Amino acid sequence: MNKLSKQLIVIGDSSVYGWGDSEGGGWCERLRKDWSKVNNGPVIYPLGVRGDGIEKVALRWQNEWSSRGETRRNKPKAILLNVGLNDTASIGQINGRHQLEIDGFEYGFERLISDIKAQTEIFVMGLSPVDESKMPFAGCLWYSNHFCNSYEKRMEAVCLNQNVPFLATFKDMFTDKRRINWISDDGIHLNSQGHLWLYQRLRSWEILNKWKEE
Repeated sequence: MNKLSKQLIVIGDSSVYGWGDSEGGGWCERLRKDWSKVNNGPVIYPLGVRGDGIEKVALRWQNEWSSRGETRRNKPKAILLNVGLNDTASIGQINGRHQLEIDGFEYGFERLISDIKAQTEIFVMGLSPVDESKMPFAGCLWYSNHFCNSYEKRMEAVCLNQNVPFLATFKDMFTDKRRINWISDDGIHLNSQGHLWLYQRLRSWEILNKWKEE
């Protein structure tokens, strides 16, 4: 009898959805195709929703996760979380209030991680840089690399405290001179090259690869 493949739920915002990648469908879709070539490899469910922040993900993750076990009483073995960029944006003006202020973000992120960890294994990815010269996004949202960096540091600290694997991405992308070529014309979404960079980074993440092979 064939062994049932385990499932990985990938939940988050438009980055998980693959917005901006007209060639490969996004880093998550690239990873899904890569893993599908492995005999009895884990099944990836990409569950990205444009505009989501941690509050919206907190409302939907459990139902998304518990609905994809594929057989009775079976639940997906892990969740990969990629969310937070939308929470960093300032509303209305460059110095306006954030979609979710950083202390509230840290508190909500900590609760979300704790809730997920109590149910299943979890992995977390960091944020990506933006092109500040293209702001405001949608005529009303200002994203900045300063806050992307600050929010990711809070995420990393929470994951460290809760012993949750965290893949930092912001610094390496931001300090690479090629990064301006990785961001779409809207200033916040990665293009195909940016998604390819994230896919390659994720594909070489030893912790996730170990889980895949277990």
